[in-house]
Amino acid sequence: MSMKKFDLEKMQALKIGGQMKGAGVPDRFAQGAAVATEKREQRKRDAAAGLVPFACKLPSALLQQLQQRAAAHEGGVNALVAELLEKSLTA
Repeated sequence: MSMKKFDLEKMQALKIGGQMKGAGVPDRFAQGAAVATEKREQRKRDAAAGLVPFACKLPSALLQQLQQRAAAHEGGVNALVAELLEKSLTA
């Protein structure tokens, strides 16, 4: 018994669909997957160092000052804010 053209095309589509499901994700689409792992590892390192995420809302003028100072500071924004908070809390 011969198959109709539609049935042949349908079988071909199913075959292609199966191949696509079995194939891995191309690298160009999976580039973000490595970033998630790195972020997870960074959070683990931060937790081991006793660092805790702290978010707050600041006026834009103050934020600009912090960013300018942080550019010259060796530890970046995090170290600068920690240093400034320590100084202000001990005074």
